[in-house]
Amino acid sequence: STRETIAFPKNLEHAYPADELMPLTCRGRVRGQEPSRGDVDDALGKFSLTLIDTLDTLVVLNKTKEFEEAVKKVIKDVNLDNDIVVSVFETNIRVLGGLLGGHSVAIMLKEKGEHMQWYNGELLHMAKELGYKLLPAFNTTSGLPYPRVNLKFGVRHPEARTGTETDTCTACAGTLILEFAALSRFTGTSIFEEYARKALDFIWEKRQRSSNLVGVTINIHTGDWVRKDSGVGAGIDSYYEYLLKAYVLLGDDSFLERFNTHYDAIMRYISQPPLLLDVHIHKPMLNARTWMDSLLAFFPGLQVLKGDIRPAIETHEMLYQVIKKHNFLPEAFTTDFRVHWAQHPLRPEFAESTYFLYKATGDPYYLEVGKTLIENLNKYARVPCGFAAMKDVRTGSHEDRMDSFFLAEMFKYLYLLFADKEDMIFDIEDYIFTTEAHLLPLWLSTTNQTISKKNTTTEYTELDDSNFDWTCPNTQILFPNDPMFAQSIREPLKNVVDKSCPRGISRAEESLGSGPKPPLRARDFMASNPEHLEILKKMGVSLIHLKDGRVQLVQHAVQAASSLDAEDGLRFMQEMIELSSQQQKEQQLPPRAVQIVSHPFFGRVVLTAGPAQFGMDLSKHKSGTRGFVVTIKPYNGCSEITNPEAVKEKIALMQRGQCMFAEKARNIQKAGAIGGIVIDDNEGSSSDTAPLFQMAGDGKNTDDITIPMLFLFNKEGNIILDAIREYEAVEVLLSDKAKDRDLEMENMDQKLSENDSHKQNSEEASSASQDVVAVSEEPEGESSDVTDPDSLSPAHADSDSVSISDQDSYTPGTDEASTPEPACMQGDNQPQEQKTETESNSKVNWDNKVQPMESILADWNEDIEAFEMMEKDEL
Repeated sequence: STRETIAFPKNLEHAYPADELMPLTCRGRVRGQEPSRGDVDDALGKFSLTLIDTLDTLVVLNKTKEFEEAVKKVIKDVNLDNDIVVSVFETNIRVLGGLLGGHSVAIMLKEKGEHMQWYNGELLHMAKELGYKLLPAFNTTSGLPYPRVNLKFGVRHPEARTGTETDTCTACAGTLILEFAALSRFTGTSIFEEYARKALDFIWEKRQRSSNLVGVTINIHTGDWVRKDSGVGAGIDSYYEYLLKAYVLLGDDSFLERFNTHYDAIMRYISQPPLLLDVHIHKPMLNARTWMDSLLAFFPGLQVLKGDIRPAIETHEMLYQVIKKHNFLPEAFTTDFRVHWAQHPLRPEFAESTYFLYKATGDPYYLEVGKTLIENLNKYARVPCGFAAMKDVRTGSHEDRMDSFFLAEMFKYLYLLFADKEDMIFDIEDYIFTTEAHLLPLWLSTTNQTISKKNTTTEYTELDDSNFDWTCPNTQILFPNDPMFAQSIREPLKNVVDKSCPRGISRAEESLGSGPKPPLRARDFMASNPEHLEILKKMGVSLIHLKDGRVQLVQHAVQAASSLDAEDGLRFMQEMIELSSQQQKEQQLPPRAVQIVSHPFFGRVVLTAGPAQFGMDLSKHKSGTRGFVVTIKPYNGCSEITNPEAVKEKIALMQRGQCMFAEKARNIQKAGAIGGIVIDDNEGSSSDTAPLFQMAGDGKNTDDITIPMLFLFNKEGNIILDAIREYEAVEVLLSDKAKDRDLEMENMDQKLSENDSHKQNSEEASSASQDVVAVSEEPEGESSDVTDPDSLSPAHADSDSVSISDQDSYTPGTDEASTPEPACMQGDNQPQEQKTETESNSKVNWDNKVQPMESILADWNEDIEAFEMMEKDEL
């Protein structure tokens, strides 16, 4: 088979002993020293997460020497008694699983007599210590664990800073049995397996009996379902996985019977080949949403283990078609294959399913799929210090993030996909993979069986499903290495993505075309008109001034002069939302990219930039605009440029504020600039914390502006300014999306550097990356030019609010939480579908995710339909 290799990132060199590597800035991520990312940071416990999570990967890759050194570091340096609140789920699958996987391969190597002869179960002792630190989370009447625990103080302790939560996800409580049972079997201490079994038993008892489905989140005290939608993706995924794998590892038939019952329900309600769509547990014939998340990519692999190959091939092929379009699998995409959430944190689930499908079918097609994954990783995600997550799969922008699961799972599955038997120093078939791809030996099934099995078969429904005859199938019997079997299933799906072109639906025409009209129409509203403001006040609509120069419209019915005025206010806000959505569709402006192409970046750093509604349309100029950047004088660009000789044939950098964007563009164009980048003047602003700006015109004809203009937030703009201070000559590419890295320049630089020492080059590359953080924001933006120069776009739908600019004319784009993009385009220069900005009108953590208005309205309509079909108690 074709061999492809991925260089192992220098995690120890740049990040140890931190939990994770930040691959763009070449440093470690230490919790508390970086801005909070919300729940994502709950995986970090100051216990060298990535090192522990990667231990057994080193052995799979035949890096036994490195494994031995890594184990010594873990034993010597890792402290598990930190005063820090962590996720029970993440700590279990990554840290406890990592320690147990490391112990499993350590004793295997010791038995072989060549390596680890000094090892005396130290990793297992650490795993047992950690297991005891997780047990306080299970102190609930239901047996379901709290979602978080303090490693030092537990849950109920006054200093624990946790224990007030009431809900947890099904996967969080149901993905413990493999690690906890393995810990009990390894140590002979049964309490761990008992607690994990009790949690699984409770979830099984609380399943919806008529559909045999489970919800996404459950109350840990009462057992009531909090979120009653059900699927195989985020929030539930590994619960199903662990039921089947618990049967494989522990040999308990009850786990298989439970899995089969759930699987029958999944295939009956959720599976709509090749799609897997969430449904309501009480009304399973009713879809709960119109999009899928990327975590469901694990399911084809689980179906292989189950023996149900046909739907596994179908879903996998559909996912591969999405990947071929975007290079990576977006975090979420719609049923017509538009991007819903654009980020991709280098998740391994698709690679996992690719590996299992190749094992089941022997079809070399899956080797080609794996080759594509590797090429895309090296081409688009690889950066000087590792592999960077994708902030936006459409623009190719990066995020300074490399989760531990990338090394724990992605490397492992891709290597195993291409490895021949002689490449392995042990038989991988002797182990089962946990959900984090850690290796647990199958011989545990016959070791320390202290748990009594309960006969609960009377609770199971008799199921007519021939698939149940095939559990852990012998692939040589099912599929005698006949690639045509899988090909015949894939063939009808090879164009499924390209054939599913989304159709535009204009709700604005419906809402604006009929029904009673408010006394003030949204399309007539002017923020500077005192009469209009008085009408708004009467309708209960108030204006809130925001720090970034905008004002936000918020409607409170209780503040209206009368109930009729309140209804008028609600209709006005709905009109404003629909009008903005309609105008935004007409604009059709996608995001743009600023790519640093000069030494030592060579295109590896990509910043997502806000577009302008004037000037050169970069989507029609595929080569983009490339040039060296220069700071103009005056820096605000609001008057004649005083350093035209420096600006000529360069890309001008300027500060936002004091005049219209179009005026800045005209001034730098007159000075001879070939492009412009406007940097936000709000100190510390970042695409991580604010909607992306889209620059609107000045209300006049802007056809005279012919150069491209892009907008960067303050933090992203400082990346370029810092690069100028360090390297002076900084060249960037302004384009519609990131281009391949500049290999020609990179090779030339390498040739010029041959006389320099390798150590010096490494230091320079590391230094060059210290302050580089690739950032981006969800790209779509729009303009609702209600008054000149103001620009409108709706804010958070739940509060019926609308944001208005009162400074530079711009239009905010959406937050990264969701913005669909059409999958079908006739050429790359076709515009992407736009959504509207959303913002909260109340106090919200800076890292909260928000949805665009049209997406929320669509969700509302779906929920209303669902509620109408549900009984009152389901409301």
